[in-house]
Amino acid sequence: MTTGEVTVTHSPTRHTAPPTAYPPTLPAVPPQPAPPPPRRTALAEAVERLRHAATTEPGRLRVIGAALALLVVAFGAVTAVQATERATAADDVLHRSQPLRSDAADIYRFLADANTMATSGHLAGLQETAATRERYESDIRTAAAKLATAAANSAPGSPSAALITELNELLPRYKGLVETARANNRQGFPVGGAYLRAANDTMQKKMLPAAEELYRKENQRLSADYAEATSYPWAAIALGVVALAALGWAQRRLYLRTNRVLNHGLVAATAAAAVVLLWLVTGHSVARAGLDDSRAHGVRSLNVLHDARIASLKARSDENLTLVSRGAETKELEDGTVMDAYDWAFGQEIDKLAKALVHADRLADDTAGRKPVRTANAAMKVWRSRHELARQAHASGDYQKARDRVVGTGARGQSTGECFDTIDASLASALAHETDEFERAARAGAAATTGLPTGSAVLAVLGAAGVVLGIGRRLSEYR
Repeated sequence: MTTGEVTVTHSPTRHTAPPTAYPPTLPAVPPQPAPPPPRRTALAEAVERLRHAATTEPGRLRVIGAALALLVVAFGAVTAVQATERATAADDVLHRSQPLRSDAADIYRFLADANTMATSGHLAGLQETAATRERYESDIRTAAAKLATAAANSAPGSPSAALITELNELLPRYKGLVETARANNRQGFPVGGAYLRAANDTMQKKMLPAAEELYRKENQRLSADYAEATSYPWAAIALGVVALAALGWAQRRLYLRTNRVLNHGLVAATAAAAVVLLWLVTGHSVARAGLDDSRAHGVRSLNVLHDARIASLKARSDENLTLVSRGAETKELEDGTVMDAYDWAFGQEIDKLAKALVHADRLADDTAGRKPVRTANAAMKVWRSRHELARQAHASGDYQKARDRVVGTGARGQSTGECFDTIDASLASALAHETDEFERAARAGAAATTGLPTGSAVLAVLGAAGVVLGIGRRLSEYR
């Protein structure tokens, strides 16, 4: 290399990658404010305020006062509701359930008595008395009227309504059979006896069972009303105890913090709650005792007396039909003995009557109740002996003598009909006496809670006002 020469050196040829394409840079987003916190519900805010207020003594007093006032008002409201429910049930026992139950028993009795008078009149034939005929007509009219009353007081579509409808349909059919039997009997046609037996079957197998079921339904309603009226108002009693305990605690708390023995407002509220609770417990206990007495010495006796009267009516009807059928209906006993079906039924019913009279005598709790029952029992024993004489005369073929001993067309003092009349009149007297006993006891029970619903509500409001004033007086000391 010579001086002055310039040497050019070439670097090796290199292949370079094309420049990388980058996405365009976006403009910066300015910072956004934080979203507001979710808005709380009114309830949450109220709870928060209460929590905050409870951290101070005035706040705690306000909470305690509100809770006490609410508790006293709740006690008064529950007492008013439960007292009203029991007073309504007691009133239903006195003015609705028991009268309707008695009407159902009367429906049965008047139907059975009508059947008895129909058989007695048929047996007497041309010698049927006007009194017997009028009694039959009166029984039919009374039974129809009481069915109308029962229909008006039964719920549409209820089992009782269905039974009443059935009886209303059967009553004219029965009456038609009796009238046909009477017309044939007066003309001396033996077919009259067949019509009378058909009428008796309609009564014994359809009408009286339906009337007995109606009586049972009304008994169930009466029992339900008794259960409602005598059940203890436990919810009201429990609230009363809690209210008194809370009021006592609040007063003790104030005493420990202020050394003041009495807070007039809280003392007034405590007195009001104590009066309501005492009134509730005492009034309900007296009402319960009266209602239990009405059931034990009224309803139970009435049930037995109704059973006795029904048994006497059935026995009388069977006794008459024994002579009307003249052996056309028979019954084979378990030992193979064949008896007249109606004479056998008479024996069953007179036994029921005897047992019912003994039971009624045990239930009667005074002389006025026992006397008519014992008179009926004495007449029942004479009836048995006279019936046996009539049965013997009938068995010996002396039909006229047997009929005279049953319907009394001969000399007075010898017929079974007189015994039946004595029993019926005595049982009517006993029923009237026991009904009076029931009403007296039930009225006393129902009157024991008179004014309690209104009084408890008024005293509860006054008690709550006392709480507000008492706590307000204490709060005023912090201002």
